[in-house]
Amino acid sequence: MVRSPFRIVIVEDHALFAQSLDFALTREGHDVRVLTPDDFATSGALLARVRELRPRVVLLDLELGPLGDGRLFIAPLARAGVQVIVLTATTDRVRWGECLAVGARRVLSKAGTLDGVLAAITALAQGGPLMDETERAELIALARANGEEHRAIRTRFERLTPREAVVLGHLMRGETVHDVAATFVVSESTVRTQVKRILGKLEVSSQLAAVGLANRIGWHPPAA
Repeated sequence: MVRSPFRIVIVEDHALFAQSLDFALTREGHDVRVLTPDDFATSGALLARVRELRPRVVLLDLELGPLGDGRLFIAPLARAGVQVIVLTATTDRVRWGECLAVGARRVLSKAGTLDGVLAAITALAQGGPLMDETERAELIALARANGEEHRAIRTRFERLTPREAVVLGHLMRGETVHDVAATFVVSESTVRTQVKRILGKLEVSSQLAAVGLANRIGWHPPAA
């Protein structure tokens, strides 16, 4: 039994995982509440409920189904003085760093053990560090470097004319130069010229690379 139990809110859409955490933490003497994203119409409603419960700690999943990316909850909760520990199935260290950069105290893999979660809660209760500061700094630096790279890539996409952006959108859907030419009732040579300009502005050497770059940063074409 912990000496100073406190309220913990679990925000998790996997019922079995949430129940396991609930059971383990309740046995340690904590006041545990489980919130399931499917029970809320909007992310704002879920966030309001978390605040209403006034937890000391929130164990937060990153994948919240229809409510989207759990990372968006971290900053407002941290500003409210809540200690956020992220529990995630992703192994993407950039995403881990992004979570830490906006206020998460620690990121734990769901592939780990319940003992790892309990150890983090115990460390928090005792006022100790939740993770190695060097590792924390490295993950945040990784996330920031990735963000700077994405911003630099996005500036290339801003060079595209509206028509070039639409043409790239068609290429992203797997259409050929012939298909695009037929859609816009222009010659294939005209489309090839547009594609060449697209590749030049994006600083890539192939249509496949252009599509990969767009997908990498989550770029979406304008409506045709």
